[in-house]
Parts: sequence; C-alpha cells; structure tokens
Amino acid sequence: MTKAVRTGERKMSRERGNAAIVGVGGCLPEKVLTNEELAQMFSVDAEWIEQRTGIKERRTADASQAASDLGVVAAERALAQAGISASEVDLIIVATTLGDMQTPSTACIIQERLGIKNVPAFDLSAACTGFVYALTVGAQFIANEFYRTILVIGVDLGSKMVNWSDRDTCILFADGAGAVLLRPAKPGYGFLAMQIGADGSGSRSLQIPAGGSRMPVTPEIIEAKLNKVCMNGFRIFSFAMKKIAEVTEQALTAAGIRKEDVNLIIPSQANLRIIEASMRLLEFPMEKVMVNLDKYGNMSAASIPIALGEAVADGRIKPGDVIVLTGVGAGTTWGSIVIRWG
Repeated sequence: MTKAVRTGERKMSRERGNAAIVGVGGCLPEKVLTNEELAQMFSVDAEWIEQRTGIKERRTADASQAASDLGVVAAERALAQAGISASEVDLIIVATTLGDMQTPSTACIIQERLGIKNVPAFDLSAACTGFVYALTVGAQFIANEFYRTILVIGVDLGSKMVNWSDRDTCILFADGAGAVLLRPAKPGYGFLAMQIGADGSGSRSLQIPAGGSRMPVTPEIIEAKLNKVCMNGFRIFSFAMKKIAEVTEQALTAAGIRKEDVNLIIPSQANLRIIEASMRLLEFPMEKVMVNLDKYGNMSAASIPIALGEAVADGRIKPGDVIVLTGVGAGTTWGSIVIRWG
C-alpha cells in the first residue's frame, strides 16, 4: 500500500492502491552549448564552470521551439515504450515553470497535438520538484480508481528563463522534456511511499519576479531583466543539500525500506556539489546515484524523468529494484517517491 506523508504535522495516511510507471520517454533539443562557449562569453575557464556545477555541456532549444514541442515528443516516446495508444490516456499533467504561454495550459496544447479528446489536462508548477509533485498528484487518481492511465510530463526551457548576462544562472539551466505513463501497479510494486512539502518563506531564493499580476511586464521591466531567473545560490545550496537528504530519509522510513536495499537514487540534477553533499548527509554511496547533469545541465522539471529514462535504457533499473526519485525546487519545494520497479 502506498503511504503518503504530510510534512508539517507529519501525518501519515494509506492509499488503496499503488501507481506504477509503465512507460518512459524523453526529448532533448539538438543544439549543444558547451562550457568552452560559455567561458568565452564570460572570460572564465571552462574548467571553472565544471568545478562549480559538475556540468560540461547542456542542451538549448532554438528560437522556434516551445515547451509543448518537446513535451509532445517525450509523450509519444513514452506511449510507444508502454505500448499504450493516446486514446487510452485519461488525464494529462504537465509540470513546467515556463509553458508555451500563460494561458491556456501547456497540458491542453499537448492534449490537442496528441489527438486526445475530452480528458482533463492541467499544468503544475513546482520548478525542479515539479515532476515529483505531478507524479504524486497522478498517483492519487490511480489509488482512488478515478483514472487508469495518466500521462505525466516534466518540461522546462531554462535557456529562455535565464538572463544571459548573469553568469551564475545561465551556466546552470538547460532545456528538455521527459514523460511517463502511470497505471495501477501489481501487488507489492509501484509507488511505495511519497512525501512532498513546501516552505514559502524561501520563495525569494529562486524566482522570476516579473510576468505575473504582482509585476506585469513593461519595457522597463524587460530592460532590468526582472522577467528572468533571479537566484541566491548560497541559500539554495545550503537548503537543497540538507532537504534532499531529509526528505529521502523520510520517504524511505514511510515505505519501510532500508537505505541498504535501495538500488538507485535519481535526484534533481541541479548541481553536482549539491547531489554529492546531500548523499554524504544521507550516508548513501554515489555509485548508486544517477547523475547525468554533466551532459544536460539543470533541466528543472525535466531532469528527473530524463534521468529515469536513461537509467532504464542503460539497464541500471531492473524489475524488482527499489529506486527513489527525490529533489528540491523553487518555492521552496521538495519531494521524494520510493518505487519498487516493475
């Protein structure tokens, strides 16, 4: 039975049935942006960027590509891998920070492009934690037998959110989309425990100040770059390394799983130093941690599903394995899901 743990009062509740991931797909833009290219822009060494972030290169979308373009391809690949037709999808959830437009939702745009008729579709925003949040929401519909087949997509185009004169952010963020299909799990498999939480007092650590009702975009706002990502890197680092360890431990406890029995942890791919520091706090070996940000950078909501797809393709996840999807994001938000694969 799935256990959902509430932070704050830390109440625990049991759900009637588990969700399982039955198909995974991803989409990366073709364009590769290397550290050498960024080093020339900012008059720094390429090695300095790698030492600071763990990133060697990242993917960036071209001017014509939007979130739905990548999301549709990722969804089609997940459907193909699962052997499920688009007409069988009951619900679409898209985790994204920067969708195609403010309204309608990117989920609705993807729904139309996939030829799916009359099913609910909505976006969800929790930045790098967005995919874990979206899986947790989708799992509730499976557990309550409300829907049987749910398409969950994580997509972000970080290259279109950053201020390209701000070295600290543009070396980190990148573009991509990952998708999964959820269906009811076999007994003893699927999502064993989920934990999500948020602390709004940290909202100013990572934000895009303008573009909403608080600060509508004007020519002056654009000139000041307030419609782009603003980040307090030190606060994010300190928070993230502790919270990833904490939320992972809590989810494992809720699932009744020992750390020694975990086959693979897939964290949000924000920064290699954050991942390494959080695993040290968790006392978990890096050999059992999926890291691919050296090739792709921080794709926000897309990072975890793309890393999951790579791990499956590379044979790092086998039926019966216990894996953990875990991360933190702007908000501040955090989440962790313990899964028995199969």
